[in-house]
Amino acid sequence: MHDGARWVFGYGSLVWRPAFPHVERRRANLRGWARRFWQGSPDHRGVREAPGRVLTLVPRPEALCWGLAYRVEDAAWDEVLALLDARESGGFERRSLPIGFDANGSTPVPALTYVAGEGNPNFLGDAPLPDIAAQIRGARGRSGSNLEYALQMAAALRELQVDDPHVFAVAELLSER
Repeated sequence: MHDGARWVFGYGSLVWRPAFPHVERRRANLRGWARRFWQGSPDHRGVREAPGRVLTLVPRPEALCWGLAYRVEDAAWDEVLALLDARESGGFERRSLPIGFDANGSTPVPALTYVAGEGNPNFLGDAPLPDIAAQIRGARGRSGSNLEYALQMAAALRELQVDDPHVFAVAELLSER
C-alpha cells in the first residue's frame, strides 16, 4: 500500500482488458524488466496439448516496461486478488514490484504484478520470432485465440504510444498472412 492506495501493474492483457474493479488507471512503468512472449498458456490461450504463448516479464537491467497501473480500493482488494489469481494461473506468481508514473525516475510505488518465471512448468522461454508467431497463430483456449491476444496487445501498446520491439515484431509476423 502507498498513501492508502493499492496498485496493480498490468503489462499484458490487463492493459486492454482489466476486468476487475478499480478507481483509477494510470500509465506506469517498471524498470529492469522486459515483456516477452515466453510463457506457455495451457488454459486461457491454448490447451495442454497445444499451449499458446502469453506475455511475462523477464529481468533485463536496461529495460523499461510500460503498461498501466490500476488503483484498487482497499474494500475491493480481496475480490480483485481472487479474480486475478484465477485469471493469472498456469505459472504466474504474485510479486510486489516498484512502478513509476513517468520516465524520469519518479518515486516508485509498490504494485502487485504477476510474473511467470522460468522455474514454472509452463515457461517456454526464448525462441526464434517466427516460431513464436507460428505457435501463437495456431493456439486457442477458453479465453479465445492466442492470435487475438497478441494483436490486441500490440494495438493497446500503440494506443498508449509505447514502443515494444518484441511485441511489435511478433505482431508484424502474425499480420503477414
